[in-house]
Amino acid sequence: MSTQCSVPRSRLYAHRGRLPGPPAPAADASTRLRGRAAKRRYIHTLPIPCFPTATTALDDDDDGDDGDVCSVFLPPTAMAVPIWLDCDPGHDDAFAILLATHHPAIQLLGLSTVFGNASLERTTRNAASLLTALDKHRDVSLHAGHAKALHRPALHAPTDIHGVSGLDGTALLPHPACQPSGVHAVDAMAAALRSQPPGTAWIVATGALTNVAALFEQNPDLVHHIKGLSLMGGSFGHGFSDAPISSVDGVARIGNVSPHAEFNVLLDPEAAALVFHNQDIAAKTTVVPLDLSHQVLATQQVRELLLYGADGERGGDGKTTLRIMLVELLYFFAKTYSDVFGITAGPPLHDPIAVAAVLIGTSDEIPFSEWDASRSEAPQHSERFDVTVVTDGTFEEAKSGEKQTGRTVARALPPGQQGVRIPRSMDVAKFWQVIEECIQRADVVNEAGREGGGA
Repeated sequence: MSTQCSVPRSRLYAHRGRLPGPPAPAADASTRLRGRAAKRRYIHTLPIPCFPTATTALDDDDDGDDGDVCSVFLPPTAMAVPIWLDCDPGHDDAFAILLATHHPAIQLLGLSTVFGNASLERTTRNAASLLTALDKHRDVSLHAGHAKALHRPALHAPTDIHGVSGLDGTALLPHPACQPSGVHAVDAMAAALRSQPPGTAWIVATGALTNVAALFEQNPDLVHHIKGLSLMGGSFGHGFSDAPISSVDGVARIGNVSPHAEFNVLLDPEAAALVFHNQDIAAKTTVVPLDLSHQVLATQQVRELLLYGADGERGGDGKTTLRIMLVELLYFFAKTYSDVFGITAGPPLHDPIAVAAVLIGTSDEIPFSEWDASRSEAPQHSERFDVTVVTDGTFEEAKSGEKQTGRTVARALPPGQQGVRIPRSMDVAKFWQVIEECIQRADVVNEAGREGGGA
């Protein structure tokens, strides 16, 4: 079977844009970045291999049984943590994909999309564009998943945070140089996870838990096969951390999209309940709630670090087009987060934290804290929690505050008892250092692609 397709490959970043003048406050810098972006163009010339089709992704012979896993799902390299990333790009998802594709201690088995920050069609296109921008479109298989919640009607994607496209704010996203596979996300995820030795692979979920819940419903044995599930979702409030969650019309609240619920959980509370209320899954689950992610803000200082590099000269130029694109996304995200939720220091970068969490316990760990002397109810230990999800009510009732649909409630368990891991804090400076290092690696890969003519 031919693996060539007519989708042209984008020869990335043939022109590096110039940013005039010294750094300026966020709004001015954002305007300046976007103003120059429209002048840049990408060159589309070379055909590339398609992502695996429904046949090639799951079967490398011609016996018609789709029973084998082909070489697209390779065994992990030494010391690399194999993960599957399920996401809904999304500004912060862009950095989750960056970390998953360019951290040397992570092996990305594949990427799937779910409805959420935009429609499924748009989140899938966004994922393909981001893989292209990161020069990973030939290496990572892409699979579309569910377009709506498991047991609820479809919702119109909100536009107040991520814009109409889900990745508004930049003209530098390249045209996708790849297409999603014909294999559904749940089937592809199951095949990839089964291809790994027991107790090694992670699922990282940064959107609604619809695909993940469907995976475990259809493949209950995978609960015992995987190493863990790391997800971004939920919010606990009531002093779980010092991070402010959101303030709407001057009223502080626990949730972001509603007074009591975090967006990903509210989109499909039944899917979240299936995960959290299953003790076997819960014992392998790490949660990044708003209480943690709102400590990790992309401040003006962080944006300058990512734009110019750790040792780059500040002022005028962004170091590469990739960096300019990523920082433009952050400026847009910063403005919407400030306008809607009243967080003005910078937008919280939720999703890549869930990717970083798979490195806990490895030599590449970004330190997380699972205990806080001022908040924990027991002597120092690795805290674990029982988490319940409120499923009663509709999306509209939750938004209005009439119901607490999608609310997550955590109960601390006695020391030594298995349950959900919910880090209370992390080494934020180290996190941003690692993100910048991943951009460095992506810059090198893109430069090599240009010098090699994109072959």
